[in-house]
Amino acid sequence: MLALSLIVPMPGWAQQAQLPLLELFAGMHRIEAEVAATPESRQTGMMLRTVMAPQRGMLFVFPEAANQCMWMRNTLLPLSVVFLDEKGKIINVEDMQPKTDANHCSAKPARYALEMNLGWFRSRGLGAGFSITGIEKAPAGR
Repeated sequence: MLALSLIVPMPGWAQQAQLPLLELFAGMHRIEAEVAATPESRQTGMMLRTVMAPQRGMLFVFPEAANQCMWMRNTLLPLSVVFLDEKGKIINVEDMQPKTDANHCSAKPARYALEMNLGWFRSRGLGAGFSITGIEKAPAGR
């Protein structure tokens, strides 16, 4: 018996390893976050993707809270990032333009960073002090 396996890429997504999904909430707003918890997945991040669904994002999990910085080399979509503390409280929000090497850093030590489409957080009135729930289910960063 012959078994066939088909891998069907999502339109606009570069060929990247499938990352686990984690359901998060920003108040009543549901987020489907891909989890980047390894050095390799954090380095690749959202690179080369051309579309992202409005409720989709990427959660970067770091091994420990520290000053974290993000940049947009080879990232084709404009994104917003929130830096989060150990409990998921927003430290600061940064808007990032595609294909730049500018650093966007946490204002204080952060354990997580959550990227969404540009303006997603501000359009929902989410800023410093607001908590993202479900973060406690994230795997440990390596």
